[in-house]
Amino acid sequence: MRLLTLPVLLVTLALTARAELKLPAIIGDNMVLQQKQTNPIWGWDTPGTEVTVKFGDQSKSAKAGADGKWTVKLDPVPANAEPTTISIKGSSAKELKNVLVGEVWICSGQSNMQMTVNGSWDADLETATAKYPKIRLITVPNVGTQEPQQDFKGQWVECSPQTVGGFSAVGFFYGRVLHNVLDVPVGLINNSWGGSAAEAWVNRGELEKDPRFKLLMDNTKAYETRLSSDAAKQKYEADLAAWKQQADAAKQAGKAFTTRAPAAPYAWLRGNARPGNIYNGALLPTIGYGIKGAIWYQGESNAGRAFEYASLFPFMIQNWRSEWQQGDFPFYWVQLADYMVEKSDAEQATASQWAELRESQTKTQSALQNGGQAVIIDLGEGNDIHPKNKRDVAERLARWALAKDYGMKLPYRSPEFKSAEFSGGTAIVTLDTFGGTLRTVDVNDVRGFVICGEDKKWVWATAKINGKDKVEVSAASVAKPVAVRYAWSDNPVCNLFTTDGLPVTPFRSDDFEMLTKPKQP
Repeated sequence: MRLLTLPVLLVTLALTARAELKLPAIIGDNMVLQQKQTNPIWGWDTPGTEVTVKFGDQSKSAKAGADGKWTVKLDPVPANAEPTTISIKGSSAKELKNVLVGEVWICSGQSNMQMTVNGSWDADLETATAKYPKIRLITVPNVGTQEPQQDFKGQWVECSPQTVGGFSAVGFFYGRVLHNVLDVPVGLINNSWGGSAAEAWVNRGELEKDPRFKLLMDNTKAYETRLSSDAAKQKYEADLAAWKQQADAAKQAGKAFTTRAPAAPYAWLRGNARPGNIYNGALLPTIGYGIKGAIWYQGESNAGRAFEYASLFPFMIQNWRSEWQQGDFPFYWVQLADYMVEKSDAEQATASQWAELRESQTKTQSALQNGGQAVIIDLGEGNDIHPKNKRDVAERLARWALAKDYGMKLPYRSPEFKSAEFSGGTAIVTLDTFGGTLRTVDVNDVRGFVICGEDKKWVWATAKINGKDKVEVSAASVAKPVAVRYAWSDNPVCNLFTTDGLPVTPFRSDDFEMLTKPKQP
């Protein structure tokens, strides 16, 4: 008799344990709802339980499905800076307090988005003055996995000197501009992971369906097989033992030992480069939350595959939009800054993977709707991949949103290459200045151009501004130029801006084969 009732008892205990209303971290006290659009609210309860959500004069109900999940959709409401309570009742009851309505943005990417306010210039002043209770912050932990996650550990907090220091600097500065200009609450979701590759942020199943990423996925599967093998485990254990011996020997000899421990095979499998890992572990638990749009700062980890990035990056954006089911929401990104050694030889300087990655980022603007790029080729630091000036970065991103999404008339787009005409030993470059006028910064001479003839050998060029949007480029050693490039290196010395203060976007007039284009076997 006891054996017969045991399964029943186990089921009863399981149902009893689940008989409690549960909400994801993204939905909680202090959150901001996106104004003027439908806002999904979801959670879990015992299957079949009716859950009712009350917000203002709205009352929405839904039944928990077989998996326990329920979802209601709140009707659009205007911005509201007065704290409101949301009541939710199912098998138990919860109240979400101090809820505001305003503008919500995802802040995502790798380490330059993850870099905190504490790590930026003027961190002491920025934190001390960060008294913005109507700006709300939440950070998603870094979790890499192939298993879809439904929740994360985190909570919304009011922005204050005590809470802002560990938050994304670009995210906070961006949100602060919007808050101060629009005078509405702002919610910021920091979902960034240093060193992450773009493919880790994409639904892996979608990547595998697209033939453009066959090489990427073939290499991924081969790497997964190798790292999961007994041979990889044995090699790691042997390498680790050898490393420990070296460390012990150095310690006994009183010598410094700075060699890093070998990486365990599972490090990459759980890390931030494996396709789908971050999508499953960190992005998925936020998908569906009502947002206005996303800002993105990433690319360093994909620079060696810049050719592929021209397809992968817009694919990632489209994947996010498809799964969020909010249409083509705004998506603005930061182009890679200037970084690494300034090379004096023109031929060496132009052999740049970073320049090619920047071009792939620029191309993304024409590959999709409602996207835009903040050019920061003047804000980098040659000896630091993490430049500390994040305030100017955020403000250039904010210009896009203020102009495109909030109806303000202000300059927002950096000049871009339009055409080049070659005649009499001179290249006449025309830029689309988007209403601006070209000028130089720092010195009167135009810096940053290279030119080549039919031999495709690059030399430094002299250049001068000709009118509002044109530059004349030439070099004494190139009698018949065929191509011209600007700011085309890892860390270019360049000084073309508009009178509005926006730097000219790095460009090339040629279509020479890219360094990062995969070689055919």
